[in-house]
Amino acid sequence: SPIPDTETTMHRSRFAGLIIDCETDDLAGAADFWSKALGAPPKPAPESGQGPYVELNMPPDEPYIEVQQVDHPSRGHLDIGTDDLEAEAARLEKLGAKRIADIKTWIVMEAPTGQRFCIVPVNSRNFADTANRWD
Repeated sequence: SPIPDTETTMHRSRFAGLIIDCETDDLAGAADFWSKALGAPPKPAPESGQGPYVELNMPPDEPYIEVQQVDHPSRGHLDIGTDDLEAEAARLEKLGAKRIADIKTWIVMEAPTGQRFCIVPVNSRNFADTANRWD
């Protein structure tokens, strides 16, 4: 298998960036999934009239992310970089994601709200300094 099989209990991962459109009646549930998946808590709800979305509280040097309730099919794609593909897949499955396919050196997953996303090997120089640590 091209995907490493490791026994480590600690691994790291980090988000790469976008707006996540969710065709759902449960925006709070969608935001809760993505918040936990990305390790980025939701910001306080915007003032009324600002639209059906939840902004995630990302570090200042990270891309902007929001989870938005839409009336069209869910869409968007993101990558989560990790130093342990299998541990990250297991963590996300516990949050409700489904494993769709193992392709070359990455795993395609599907969120409870229908978006497909990939878990990919680390590809940034400062990964250890900026990644979430999952024990």
